Amino acid sequence: MKGLTRLCAAAIGLALLAPPAIGDIDRTAVSFVAAKDIKFVRNAAGTSEQAVLFGDPSKPGPYVIQLRWFPGNMSRPHFHSTDRFFVVLEGTWWLGTGTKYDPDSTVPVKPGTFVYHKAGGIHYDGAKDEPALIQVWGTGPMTTTQAEQQ
Repeated sequence: MKGLTRLCAAAIGLALLAPPAIGDIDRTAVSFVAAKDIKFVRNAAGTSEQAVLFGDPSKPGPYVIQLRWFPGNMSRPHFHSTDRFFVVLEGTWWLGTGTKYDPDSTVPVKPGTFVYHKAGGIHYDGAKDEPALIQVWGTGPMTTTQAEQQ
């Protein structure tokens, strides 16, 4: 019986020293959203969907969004008013530059790749055969200007 008592006391002591269970953190210090809980909104054209994770690209300050391009959809040549930074999370993202829209000249960008779109740099991008999920961050307000030339 003494051995069992010591074993129980040891187990209780270890339990008291164990780290807190998942989810037992101070949300005023650290915040997170599980991937399954990220809410995407489809664009009007039905070519992509976006989830704002932090901030607002149209307002002053930093922002973070995720953008999912659907297969067979690409933007047309355009540029942004501020620098934007990307990491490809899933699929293959296709990038092109210049004012002439030419999807055949785009280059594939695979998961884990970092991409930097410089303010004013004319580009177009999207997905070909599979969806592409990218994470985007920058500083707002950010505007987009179409720049396609025929």
